[in-house]
Amino acid sequence: MRKMLIAGSLALTLAGPAAAQQTQLDAKTAQAIVAGCAAQATAKRQSHAIAVVDAGGHLVAALRMDGNGSGIMDFSIAKAKAVAAWGFSTAQMAASARETPGFGQAPHVVTVAGGVPVYSADGKTRLGGVGASGEAPADDAACATAGIAAAGLRPNRG
Repeated sequence: MRKMLIAGSLALTLAGPAAAQQTQLDAKTAQAIVAGCAAQATAKRQSHAIAVVDAGGHLVAALRMDGNGSGIMDFSIAKAKAVAAWGFSTAQMAASARETPGFGQAPHVVTVAGGVPVYSADGKTRLGGVGASGEAPADDAACATAGIAAAGLRPNRG
């Protein structure tokens, strides 16, 4: 029995942090999201303002790619904060605002696509949100989703 416990402990030690589920959004992961989004944007010859916030809506990482003004950056932050607060995309918020009277005026609601929540790799823990602005709303959402995938995380609850 003792050998089995030691072997199990050794396996857990060797597995290290990679085996552990992420419970909060750290700066390294937020930068990976920004880099993934920027890589997709560059490949598509697009330019976005990208914001990544933690579950509390606090800015962790951001990039305003060339050609975007400060208002576009503010909009990407608003999208990121909205999805961190609600846990679903701003595209879904737009649909909810059409279907539910008053929802569009609720706090932290943004009704333009481009805000995507960030969940842990297993989809159980909401880590924060990503907002992208500067291109067509569908392209903004695709950028945010690509960044989340590049970091090995999910854009929805699993």
